Amino acid sequence: MLAFFEFLEYAPLLVDMRSSAWLFPAIASVHLLGLAMLGGAVLVVDLRLLGFVLTRQPVAVVGRAAEPWLIASMLVMLPTGLLLFMCFATKYYYLTAFWVKVTCLLLALAFTFSIRRRIVMADDANATTRGAKLVAVVSLALWATIALGGRLIGFP
Repeated sequence: MLAFFEFLEYAPLLVDMRSSAWLFPAIASVHLLGLAMLGGAVLVVDLRLLGFVLTRQPVAVVGRAAEPWLIASMLVMLPTGLLLFMCFATKYYYLTAFWVKVTCLLLALAFTFSIRRRIVMADDANATTRGAKLVAVVSLALWATIALGGRLIGFP
């Protein structure tokens, strides 16, 4: 697997990207904008499930309004994150924070678009149960771990 990571890192496009004074920072900035969009989309729905915000709005309405933002943020973050990873792939290979982040990302995507989505799009009677609150807490924990993992990658 290390050989594959080395292959990615030393591909000509990635060497050029790393040596550019503006390209890597520009991609990192777009990635962070995607993170802000994702954070907003996740937070508004999960905080609604917990009963902290928009309590007069049905959870499904909040979920439907936030879902396009969530998907758009994924369409921004996944390709930019992949490029950022590929620039320093061999460094990330050795970082526990990277592997935690990737694992939680896969879990969060599966959880968000299956269990969480079913709870959010259900009627409000199901969306206000203890189970729904647990779903919100798990969602927040997964996404927070991903963000923290990303931050820790910068401080090996």
